[in-house]
Amino acid sequence: MNITLSVDERIAEKARRTAQNMGKSLNQAVRDYLEQLAGAEALEAQVQAFERSARQTPGRLAGWRFDREDANARA
Repeated sequence: MNITLSVDERIAEKARRTAQNMGKSLNQAVRDYLEQLAGAEALEAQVQAFERSARQTPGRLAGWRFDREDANARA
């Protein structure tokens, strides 16, 4: 997919030099950023799905409760 952006020339030139110092073209730096942005969005969706699942899943403790004395008991 091709994307057209409007960017101030000075910003584009500074970004191009920065990308060059990183061993990348400006296009590659923008592609990398978009991939990172898309990955962050996917990660957030996964976290939200996990939280929903955790809240909807009943516990499996069968009445068990944490007891500090039992946890600290020496064998």
